Amino acid sequence: MKNIIYILFIGITFFSCKEGSDQNEEAATTIDEISDPLSSWNDGATKTAIIDFIEKVTTQGPDFVPIEDRIATFDNDGNLWAEQPAYFQLFFAIDQVKAMAKDHPEWKDKEPFKSVINNDMKGLMASGEHGLLELVMVSHSGMTGEAYKKAVSNWLKTTKHPRFNQPYSALIYQPMVELLAYLRANEFKTFIVSGGGIDFMRVWASEAYGIPSDQIIGSSIKAKFDYTDGKASIIKLPEIDFIDDKEGKPVGIYQHIGKKPIFASGNSDGDLQMLQYTDSNTYPSFQLYLHHTDAEREWAYDRESSIGRLDKGLDEAHGKGWTVIDMKNDWKTVFPFQ
Repeated sequence: MKNIIYILFIGITFFSCKEGSDQNEEAATTIDEISDPLSSWNDGATKTAIIDFIEKVTTQGPDFVPIEDRIATFDNDGNLWAEQPAYFQLFFAIDQVKAMAKDHPEWKDKEPFKSVINNDMKGLMASGEHGLLELVMVSHSGMTGEAYKKAVSNWLKTTKHPRFNQPYSALIYQPMVELLAYLRANEFKTFIVSGGGIDFMRVWASEAYGIPSDQIIGSSIKAKFDYTDGKASIIKLPEIDFIDDKEGKPVGIYQHIGKKPIFASGNSDGDLQMLQYTDSNTYPSFQLYLHHTDAEREWAYDRESSIGRLDKGLDEAHGKGWTVIDMKNDWKTVFPFQ
């Protein structure tokens, strides 16, 4: 059953059309686009599975799910926007550290800062998770929340992706934006549940995806309240508060949402526990993995990638019959600008 919003829109469009072949042709195109809310997806098993599930849980019957329990969670990096050749928040942190380096001469001999200063991405990645976390914390700490928000906003406006020469915020996946809108049209509440920084995502993700900032869950560093000269502010501290990745994702969902999702989407082993948690729901549930298979329009990577590795998750998806998006074959387009 098509969502009532689409049906009403189609009806209004049809009956308000003026006479004339050009106008009728334009109206027909509009009707076709509205009747296919996933227009950037190729017809096939993946698109059909998504639509069938949404219709099943929103139609009165044994699989109906009440509106208040229609929770959908999405990973961000590599699932809603690109993540290659490195996480975009890492590029932001690198630029911040470079700008700060003149005040820290000791960094020229200390990793991971030495690699940043020398533009040695291989050396930076070799510093491992601890080194990357240190880099992110240093680039954030001591700033007020407002100053950090302004820094991220300015960075997004003035920097471009090295391969596509587009702002990083333009590298969102058009098919996934459509899927988010389709879920909301069917009265799902959509959340981002990402290992990325919660403050970083909240600067731009609401506008990009239509997801309110209070429905974004991510990793965070600690902060403190400051009240100086009659001015209240939040100061970011150089200490990890919460890592919203792997086992942390179900914990974040439990703490922030308080309900298990019935729809979850990710692209890496870091999302596996979120999909397992969704799979344990007593309501019908849907687990969706995005497999990067398109080296021409984006990238092709999975089991051996240091960024967005999909190994155990791919095996479990195949073993349990979860839905796996083949980016190359399932998507008509990847980015809005293509």
